[in-house]
Amino acid sequence: MVRDGIYYFLGFATAGALLSVLYSPYLALPLFILAVFCAWFFRDPERPLPAGPFALSPADGKVVGINPEENGRTRISIFLNIFDVHVNRTPISGIITDITYQKGKFLVASVEAASAHNEQNIFTVRAKDGTVVVFSQIAGLIARRIVCYKKVGDFVQAGERVGLIKFGSRVDVILGPEWRIEVKPGMRVVAGTSVLARLGTGEVVFADAIAARVAGKEPSLCRT
Repeated sequence: MVRDGIYYFLGFATAGALLSVLYSPYLALPLFILAVFCAWFFRDPERPLPAGPFALSPADGKVVGINPEENGRTRISIFLNIFDVHVNRTPISGIITDITYQKGKFLVASVEAASAHNEQNIFTVRAKDGTVVVFSQIAGLIARRIVCYKKVGDFVQAGERVGLIKFGSRVDVILGPEWRIEVKPGMRVVAGTSVLARLGTGEVVFADAIAARVAGKEPSLCRT
């Protein structure tokens, strides 16, 4: 669970306990339910991270749009409902060269207009080979707070946690013409694991498999 979730859980659980002692356990039940929901909502599971020339999904959710942008770039939009994990991850490894906060509206995050008009936090990451990926944490109708863990100048590994958006949101990823898109609208993606696009024709290899190869061992999942 992320730290914000602990605060929500403790707040609702404490209020429920006080209400239960002072008045009635039945009156406290809604607060205990909210405490359990917050503990579940702010979950932060570990993920197997693919290694290779890939742009990974920065969020759990559903691909709701793949749209052309200027200079041959492509924007992939992912909608997160309240049942998705809301921790966000960087699509590629590199240096964060810019983080821009943009004030805006709180339109329903699943609609296309949210990409341009909603409140958002925009990351620019530059890889060692000069490849640049831009991705945005976009607030929605319910999500009214964007949390950022990083700052300009930080080096991040592909799939590393960079922040979260609370209670329903949207994440956009803008990729240059050098990327081959691997997803389609309607597909479900998982942050740090699903491949959105690739450079060239690299094979998807997970980090634990690479470690096993370096050690001269066959990954346990592949043994017969």
